[in-house]
Amino acid sequence: MEAATASGGVAAPPDEPRPPRPIPPALRWVEEVAGMAILTAQTMVSAVTPPYTWGPEFLDQCWLVVKRAFIPLMFCTAVFSWGAPGISGGSIISTLATPDRLGSCAIMASVRELATWINGMVIAGVAGTAICSDLGARKIREELDALAVLGTDLVKTLIVPRFLALGLMTVIFNYWNTMISIVFQMVADITVWHQSAAGFVATFSSNFTIPEIAFNGIKVFSFGFIIAVVCCYKGLNAKGGAAGVGRAVNQAVVISFCLIYVYNYMLNSLLLAAFPQTATLR
Repeated sequence: MEAATASGGVAAPPDEPRPPRPIPPALRWVEEVAGMAILTAQTMVSAVTPPYTWGPEFLDQCWLVVKRAFIPLMFCTAVFSWGAPGISGGSIISTLATPDRLGSCAIMASVRELATWINGMVIAGVAGTAICSDLGARKIREELDALAVLGTDLVKTLIVPRFLALGLMTVIFNYWNTMISIVFQMVADITVWHQSAAGFVATFSSNFTIPEIAFNGIKVFSFGFIIAVVCCYKGLNAKGGAAGVGRAVNQAVVISFCLIYVYNYMLNSLLLAAFPQTATLR
């Protein structure tokens, strides 16, 4: 006979499993960080493990990024480059009576900061949200559960192509919008501050270094993977109907922006510490 409790009920058998305790809201970010880390590891392993069936989906996702991000990226880069380092930066340099040195500031403004930052922001805000909303809509319609029941590897089929597409297209777009940024700075230098194109190119080339372009590529390559992991994770874990998908998209954008800011600061600090010559304007 099972022992009765003080209230007259029957005590639960000692070997009965207890339901898991809910995670406190203050610690849910730990669960999300762990989930993103696990998803990153699974994606990297699936990307190099045969069979490589993600090729067609990879091309489709690359084209999706081009369609959605090309024009916004070009417009934002041109406007910011003309206004911030071109006019505002030129005003500061003119105050110091050295308007001919704007080309040297283009390395710091465009190659190191502006082009990479705008690239990450636009890709996250346009392509990343599209990927998150697509996966989230499939999640609430239970399409992902149906694919899993059929034995489909969701990571290899859905995550790997998006992961690689964002990583590749972010790098390609980076060199395109870096060129646009430099060109519009030079146009501002010529038209607003009445300097010569030859002077801009000369001061730009005197400050151009291999570490700058190497860190530029490493930075945006990582930006693409950060955006892909965050947006895919949020899409795969969306819940609560259409409103839940909207919340997942908003959270994915905010988290991506914050991680890009932090990672950008860390990598720039590493660049300046490892190569002190990049902090000198010549």
